[in-house]
Amino acid sequence: GARHAGLLVESSVHVNADVPAAVGLCAYRIIQESLSNAGRHAPGAAVTVTVRHDLHGLEVDVTNGPVTGSAPRAAIEAGRGHGLAGMRERVVLLGGSLSARPTDGGGFAVRAVLPVGSPS
Repeated sequence: GARHAGLLVESSVHVNADVPAAVGLCAYRIIQESLSNAGRHAPGAAVTVTVRHDLHGLEVDVTNGPVTGSAPRAAIEAGRGHGLAGMRERVVLLGGSLSARPTDGGGFAVRAVLPVGSPS
């Protein structure tokens, strides 16, 4: 859906275990909200989505590059909604962790680690 809306999205998924439904839904919502935020606040930026399972749990990383073109400044600075807070609440309920921060290159990165058990 994000690609159809014009986002340049590259994705990589490496999951070698069954993921509990609640964890899968949480990961989906994090990716969905992160892509929505990238489209709203960094129009034209490339977005990378990586999902992998390792000893730490299910790791979800969504990173976008800097704004390209002439995006309206008000849209870029308006990023104080409930999206990140909602993501954080979902992750905490599952016992995971979430970080969301600007990157050195002018983009933005969201990283969640959700517990799922040991990888197979």
